[in-house]
Amino acid sequence: MFAALRLLWLGLRVMLGRVMNPRGGSARDEREARLLAATLGDLKGPYAKVGQFAAVRLDTLSTPVRETLATLRDRVPPLPVRVVREVVELELGGRLEDHFERFEPVALGAASIAQAHRARTSEGEEVVVKVQYPWLARSLDTDLRLLDRLHRLSTRSRGRPSPEAEVSRRRLFEEFAAGIRGELDFEHEAEVAGEIAANLADEKQLVVPRVDASRSTGRVLTMVFHPAIPIHDHGALDARGVPRDQLVAVLCRAYARQIFVDGVFHADPHPGNLFVLDEPDAGVRPRVLFVDFGLSRRLSPELRRELRTGIYALLQSDLDGFLAGMQRLSMIAPGAEPGVRAAVESMFERIRGQGGNALGMGASGITALKDEAKQLLEDTPGLQLPTDLLLYAKTLSYLLALSRELAPEVDPMKTLVPYLLRFLATKEEAPESPAVEGPAS
Repeated sequence: MFAALRLLWLGLRVMLGRVMNPRGGSARDEREARLLAATLGDLKGPYAKVGQFAAVRLDTLSTPVRETLATLRDRVPPLPVRVVREVVELELGGRLEDHFERFEPVALGAASIAQAHRARTSEGEEVVVKVQYPWLARSLDTDLRLLDRLHRLSTRSRGRPSPEAEVSRRRLFEEFAAGIRGELDFEHEAEVAGEIAANLADEKQLVVPRVDASRSTGRVLTMVFHPAIPIHDHGALDARGVPRDQLVAVLCRAYARQIFVDGVFHADPHPGNLFVLDEPDAGVRPRVLFVDFGLSRRLSPELRRELRTGIYALLQSDLDGFLAGMQRLSMIAPGAEPGVRAAVESMFERIRGQGGNALGMGASGITALKDEAKQLLEDTPGLQLPTDLLLYAKTLSYLLALSRELAPEVDPMKTLVPYLLRFLATKEEAPESPAVEGPAS
């Protein structure tokens, strides 16, 4: 335990100390980040999660360090099946064989808070069983206190922070803590999956696995298994004759609906969570399968309103209006407004140089603008985005990159822009449902 804490201290200094230099960390920083990622992965739970959380903080860490920590999404060592059996039997009651006639001992995958196994129920249905690591819930409060203390100490190692900086630090950590508490509740995840499935019910080419409620609890989640092809397995997609252009259109519709219409979305679209159903019609009418809804987001009415206002300001080159929205969201630290103004103004000038219409820039232009905004976050002191907004941007960014990889000749903006225009035209926000409170990180 002492070695783990020593490495955590070293890693938190890497994350929150020297590599906060926005122009990039040294080779030593990157080596330490790799060591940290391995240690956090072994410790799992909030330790692995803090690395994942840091990986999306464009305003906090250098790109190489973020990329190293991002590997914690899906490279965590699995537990032995005997430990998994104990959790399942404790949660569901009785013996494992009372619920599953077959339970594969080798995990399909392991992540920060759980690992997944193929199984067949006693009724003969093929399922995937997601099992939470057994110690997480009982140790969470202690782990979070330790991480908070290390976070505070590592921040102070660079000098005594101002009261405003401490409030910002505290807000960031509380956001992280709330996220992981929500993600440990698998009943909540099942509700999110059900809500997104209901929202997309009329989209016949989108599939969310059905939850087996009789074999699911707060720490075990059982969902129907669908034979599927990973979305990055281009060879298998081509062998099935999957039309890439249609696949891009389906993906763009899925995320446009979730983000711009429903306001609650699957916020973890990495390769392990997106598939194409392996079925006879895949070559004519491919269906996309979404899995793992632990990391989901609901954009609050306030954030949706500010997002709409900010897009309007961007389209109209209204610098003062754009900055006012950033201030309302507490995105600019005290005293940092002049630097932020100069950075945002340079981004506006780039848009004007492209004809002044961000919506007409196409996917390649939007991607370039996204890269410039990313650099702006890295290079501008005192600028901090809400994590919900970062995950929203990360999800759209991943969608554009995936679209370019699948079908570079297709412009995904043609699908996204009509949904965005309807979002901009919306005057009233629907009441926020309590089903997705405390979104996960």
